[in-house]
This record gives sequence, C-alpha cells and structure tokens, in this order.
Amino acid sequence: MTGAPEPPKASEPEAPVTKEKVYEALKTVVDWEISQSLVDLGLIYGVDVSADGKAITIRMTLTTPYCPYGPQMVEQVRQAAAKLPGVGSVDVQLVWDPPWNPKTMASDAVKDILGLW
Repeated sequence: MTGAPEPPKASEPEAPVTKEKVYEALKTVVDWEISQSLVDLGLIYGVDVSADGKAITIRMTLTTPYCPYGPQMVEQVRQAAAKLPGVGSVDVQLVWDPPWNPKTMASDAVKDILGLW
C-alpha cells in the first residue's frame, strides 16, 4: 500500500554571491583585440558585493582610453555579473587610475602569451 505522494522538496536557497563568484563569471568576458579575459589581463580593478549578494559594484579599466570596444566590454561585464543567481543590480565603474600596465597587472599566463617576460 502506498501513501500519498510526497510533496516536491524545496530546493536549497542559492548561497549569496561572493567576490570569487563574480570574478569567475567575469572570466568569460574577453578583450576583443587581445583575445584574453579581462580578469586575466588585470583590467578588473575591484569587485564589491553587498552583504545579501544582490548588489554588485565592479571597477574596471580598458587597455587604452581610446579602446573602440570599451562600451561593449563594459556592457558585457555588467551582463556577466547580472546573470549570477539572486543579483538585482550591477554597477560597472570605468576608472583610469592607476593606468593599466600589463607588465604588473596581467596574470603570468597572459604575460607569457603577450611576450612580456
């Protein structure tokens, strides 16, 4: 004899978004000319996440202030972070200080690819 069907189990709530999760999401955004992630290039200067994980602020720069793809990359960064579960708002701030320097800001793998050793 079978009893009443079990009600569906409630899924566990998503853990709040963390800086690490945001950086991982941003690794999917690639500089169109260099073909490397903005994170690995060192173009993401900082990420702040609210305590509840619903609001994200990202500080980033571009390889040059004259980058023709700048507006598109800023929007791609915003969209990548906004896709994280539970995120309600993403503020991307384009900053120029300090100026980007791949010799000191890029990952070792990117420095190797770009021949900066």
